[in-house]
Amino acid sequence: MKIIKLRDGKERSLLRRHPWVFQGSVASGRADSGETVRVESHRGEFLAWASYSPASMIRLRAWSFDEVERIDAAFFERRIAQALAIRARLPIASDGLRLIHGEADGLPGLIVDRYADVLCAQFLSAGAERWKPKIADLLLKATGMTRLYERSDAGVRALEELPPVSGWLLGDGATQTTIREHDWRLTLDVAEGHKTGFYLDQRDNRKLFADTVRHFGLQRVLNCYCYTGGFSVAALAGGAEQVTSVDSSAPALALASAHVELNGFDPARHRTLDADVNQTLRESLEQGLSFDAIVLDPPKFAPTGAHAERAARAYKDINRLAFKLLAPGGVLFTFSCSGGISADLFHKIVAGAGLDAGADGLIYARVGAAPDHPMTVTFPEGEYLKGLMIIKR
Repeated sequence: MKIIKLRDGKERSLLRRHPWVFQGSVASGRADSGETVRVESHRGEFLAWASYSPASMIRLRAWSFDEVERIDAAFFERRIAQALAIRARLPIASDGLRLIHGEADGLPGLIVDRYADVLCAQFLSAGAERWKPKIADLLLKATGMTRLYERSDAGVRALEELPPVSGWLLGDGATQTTIREHDWRLTLDVAEGHKTGFYLDQRDNRKLFADTVRHFGLQRVLNCYCYTGGFSVAALAGGAEQVTSVDSSAPALALASAHVELNGFDPARHRTLDADVNQTLRESLEQGLSFDAIVLDPPKFAPTGAHAERAARAYKDINRLAFKLLAPGGVLFTFSCSGGISADLFHKIVAGAGLDAGADGLIYARVGAAPDHPMTVTFPEGEYLKGLMIIKR
């Protein structure tokens, strides 16, 4: 077993059971891409078993902090079983759910989602890639399923010097499927959709939005960055009279319209707008329009802290316009999925947007990702999705 020694004082993160070690913390030792190594302090004390990535700034990702544990097929079988057992205890109102959430489930770089009768996985780190064939077999064995599609085409693979990969890993067949979410049906394509096919992390927030629309009697809803219309379906389910879905993807808007009809809602209550969201907000303001509820669920503006300043300006601008467009008593559901924007910073950005818009609001709820996308106490970076529900005064 190859040994990686850390610089003096750099063992603190592993002692706190944080799973990452950055390049600058390594004093000596090398290994092949994805190889399991023994990580020691500068004094030779055991710290962790980890996968080694010679290309990434995150040089080590910890598999285990238990010195007697062995990183073998049995290890991955246990970790997969533990992740599935946790999901079995969660009140998830869907047959679309996240089964494995990377570091939070002790499997750094591995994402696995289930969509009805198909699994979709992302192998995003050198360690997960090295164990991919065995992990794939174990996933089918543990779930009793027969099909596993791979969507290892995310940009972060390049940081590990891993090529993008997409296609059937085990099994084959149609890549389109339909999931049940609460009382709704939603279709997706694991080969073409965002992430692994769909935004499962917003499941509970869509239900909260439907309940809010119903409870407050909100009639005119604007869903920005709507993708395939999950929040639009939720608004209609909550009784909204008119929902406008805005996105710059015509195929996504077509699927949003299809979802409206699939769930039995009158198509006349829903319209789509293939346009830039920022421009749409400005034009709506110029036209004197107003809305009872607005959803802002933009893409990742700040993947890392280095992008935070530019992202903050973008978040502030769209939230400022949304505040101006909201009718008094209206509700803003606003989100950031940027890892480089903390919950506190996002709150400050939205507060600044309200001040610039001359508007005040009550925070009705703080929300995050659904519970099958957990965050551990030792890995705060896992809190990527932040949301605020604000009632305009």
